[in-house]
Order: sequence, then structure tokens, then C-alpha cells
Amino acid sequence: MKTRTKELFKRLGTGDIQHFKELILVFQGVFGMENPEWPNEHYLQSLLNRSDFIAYVVICKNKVVGGMTAYELPLYYSEYSEIFIYDIGIKAENRRKGLGTKLISALKEYCKENGIKEFFVPVNEEDIHALDFYRSSGGKAEKVVHFNYDLRME
Repeated sequence: MKTRTKELFKRLGTGDIQHFKELILVFQGVFGMENPEWPNEHYLQSLLNRSDFIAYVVICKNKVVGGMTAYELPLYYSEYSEIFIYDIGIKAENRRKGLGTKLISALKEYCKENGIKEFFVPVNEEDIHALDFYRSSGGKAEKVVHFNYDLRME
């Protein structure tokens, strides 16, 4: 009989630069980034020091196998914030085990503890797997057109 490996879900903080680097490597693989620009360690540490930057990792057998990054956005029309999920990804060999759903649950708990009433995540319409995942984890789709301004092209 095969035993299930215990996963650790951890919110990253000031002393977790190595786990953060491992998470970035996971994202590079999951999202197929070829030769991405690698931020310096001081920059990465400054992100971990910010209270409005949220990063969770999933650790399995002492290795980061997935995680999530998000940003807390204070609202001007109300005295609370919303959360913007920037990235969420799980290594291919660790998918279909409920890890992504547990990351969403961890973020829900964080939101409840901090008086945050809503979080959101953009998804490309052609990414059927992501759409299915967010629907199955309780997300409600809204029809939105997202505009990007790439200032590197000007």
C-alpha cells in the first residue's frame, strides 16, 4: 500500500529567501519561461519584507513543489483591501492531488483573519485547465477585458 506524503503549506516571510527562489524556479517551469530575467537577492528579500506581498509554498519531501504569490490592494472607497493573485502553480508531477485547492483555502483563511472580503485572479480564456480549477475551487467568473501597456515597446 502506497502512503501519502505529507505536504507543508507555508506563508513565506523575511527568512525564507531560499524557498522563494525555489518557488520562482517552479513558476518558470510551470509557465514555460525561457531565460527569464532573474531579480537580485536584495530585491527578492525586499518583497518578502513587504506586508502587502503574500507568498505561499507547498513543500513536499523538503522540496518546493508549488505555490502562490499575491498582493494586497487597499481600496479607496472602503476601509478594507482585496487580494490580487498574481501566480499560482504546481509542478506537473504534483498536480491533481488537491494542492492548488489547499493554497486557495490558505488564502481564504488569510483573508478571513485580516478582514479581507474578496480576492481575484485573471485567467486567459484559452487556459481551460486554469478556468476549470478556479471554478471548482469556488471562484465565480466575470467577463472582463484586460488591457496591458508594455512600456518596453515604446
